[in-house]
Amino acid sequence: MEVKVEASSGLRREMRVVVPAERVSKAVDERLKRFASRAKLPGFRPGKAPFKVIQQQYGESARLDAISDIVNQTYPEAVNQAGVNPAGAPKIDITAEKSGEALEYVAHFEVYPEISLNPLSQLKIERPVVEVGEADVERLVQNLRKARRTLETKTGPAAKGDVATLDFLGTLEGEAFQGGEGKDVTIELGSSQFLPDLENGIVGHAAGEQFSVDVAFPEDYRAENLKGKTAQFAVTLKEVKEPVLPAIDEAFLKLHSVEEGAGEAGLRAKCRTALEKERDKGVRNQLKGQVLEQLLAANPVEIPQALIAQEIPRLREEAVSRMNMANVPKDKHAELLPDALFEQQAQKRVALGLLIGEVIKTQKVQLDTSRVDQALEEMAADYEQPEQVKAYYRSRPEMLQGLRAMVLEDQVVDTLISGVTPTDKTLSLDELLNPQRPAQG
Repeated sequence: MEVKVEASSGLRREMRVVVPAERVSKAVDERLKRFASRAKLPGFRPGKAPFKVIQQQYGESARLDAISDIVNQTYPEAVNQAGVNPAGAPKIDITAEKSGEALEYVAHFEVYPEISLNPLSQLKIERPVVEVGEADVERLVQNLRKARRTLETKTGPAAKGDVATLDFLGTLEGEAFQGGEGKDVTIELGSSQFLPDLENGIVGHAAGEQFSVDVAFPEDYRAENLKGKTAQFAVTLKEVKEPVLPAIDEAFLKLHSVEEGAGEAGLRAKCRTALEKERDKGVRNQLKGQVLEQLLAANPVEIPQALIAQEIPRLREEAVSRMNMANVPKDKHAELLPDALFEQQAQKRVALGLLIGEVIKTQKVQLDTSRVDQALEEMAADYEQPEQVKAYYRSRPEMLQGLRAMVLEDQVVDTLISGVTPTDKTLSLDELLNPQRPAQG
């Protein structure tokens, strides 16, 4: 078999393959014999028709099937013979396939790029240093209480944190506008569910009052006719309820699985442990993010388009899952979430995958199975039935494989950090866990 590879452009390759006529003829004959063994032709018993009759009846079909088989068989042989590493499936063009002659075809594909990593010691890492303080514990305790709050009718003026029920009608220069009317709308004041001017304008008013509030729309508001405008809202405040937090009593402690007799101190200890666990996870995630971003920035890599095309559907399905689009027909996903939305993310993910693979190869990183077990233990500990969760993962190879990939990636990060001295950076717990949240003034 003759094999010749030519570079067309970048990572694209054209591999020309010539399969000897003898191999083609043999494959066609084998196909015809299969037809002969089960053929039912008029005047002949099943499987007893003369071979010449079989050739006349099924020759063309056998030849086409044989060519398909030969291409499927010889493509991996040719790749191995040529010593190339294709990225993605090839596009095959048959260029010669006459009966009795050699079969010729061209396989078009991309190859994986050759990667030479820059020195990994050049990474500059900031390690978050975060103390879990009493204020953090208190905030979590109060959040647990708020999650089980009750609402009681309030006769006095509304305050931030209260829940108001109201009707409103917005006008702009005396004219009502689309989307500016609401009936029996419920707002938690201070929660930023609505524009700040509207929520703030309700504070200080009591149920039964009717009043007007000027509401300024931001310059980047989604409705073009309201951008940067100030509208007047006529408000009828129907009801105000104030939240009442539950006492930290035995019933409340039991709901949060605090040991009997441990009291509020036991709840606070449990909250501290949970926050420290989140802190440790947040520190790992920040370190990992820094390392991978710098690995990517320090090692530009040419990316095969075939791999990007494979990654985009996976990203789309992840987005579908996050956006709760289970009821949307699958054939509509690409229309609602086109490829262009995921192009940049796919490029980054593929590039990182290639670089991580190179680190694994050059640094001889091997999966630590004990870390896989530890990761599964930590994940299962967040559920009420941890043993069932572990059994569920172990019974599903694809989920266990995902966990192994995550652990191996963490090992790569550890390898990259091992040659670097990080600089400590003090952060609050909120700054660590909510880096995108604006600083409170």
